[in-house]
Amino acid sequence: MALIDLNRKEIHCKIVYYGPGRSGKTTNLFYIYNAVSEKYRGKLLTIETRGERTLFFDLLPINLGQIHGLNIRLQLYTVPGQSHYRATRKLVLKGVDGIVFVADSLRKRREKNIESLLDLKNNLRDYGLDLAQIPLVFQYNKRDLVTANVPLLTIEELQEDLNKELQVPYFEAAAAKGIGVFETLKEISKRTVKFVARKYVFSSEKVRAQGGVI
Repeated sequence: MALIDLNRKEIHCKIVYYGPGRSGKTTNLFYIYNAVSEKYRGKLLTIETRGERTLFFDLLPINLGQIHGLNIRLQLYTVPGQSHYRATRKLVLKGVDGIVFVADSLRKRREKNIESLLDLKNNLRDYGLDLAQIPLVFQYNKRDLVTANVPLLTIEELQEDLNKELQVPYFEAAAAKGIGVFETLKEISKRTVKFVARKYVFSSEKVRAQGGVI
């Protein structure tokens, strides 16, 4: 759930990058962090686990405007992709406002994509949330490998596997090269802000009556 900080006149929106291990979630966040001026980003924090990292930082975008006079600050998180870190993934999803599902285009990772999406749905359900009701975009990563004779899933196959029912926007990406990274972030940011404004933000009078952080 979005956090409103009246002292800083900010509203914090939590966006989680979800997907199977090694799909490119962390690569996305590193690219964003390194590309953004220090003026608009918070400290990069990393929790190391065996073979995976949980990564997070906050970002003050300059093009999303305000909600009820409050500046918007995005909190970007990744989750570990490996199956034995399910508890960590579930914990990171707590209070989520928007999700980027980073799918691996490698054909050999097809089942891992499907399993990860099911895992996401189940974890959200434990919080009483429905994936169809939360801002979501798909990123189909590693598309640049199509020129390296690596067996890749087609976009049509990825759509059939992951996005047939949800029908949300998707982006082709090569996150290691920065391709599709900010396009993905822009779309999920826009959708998340609209969602938060509609669902969580109270009238200005009611916010002020709380006297601080909600």
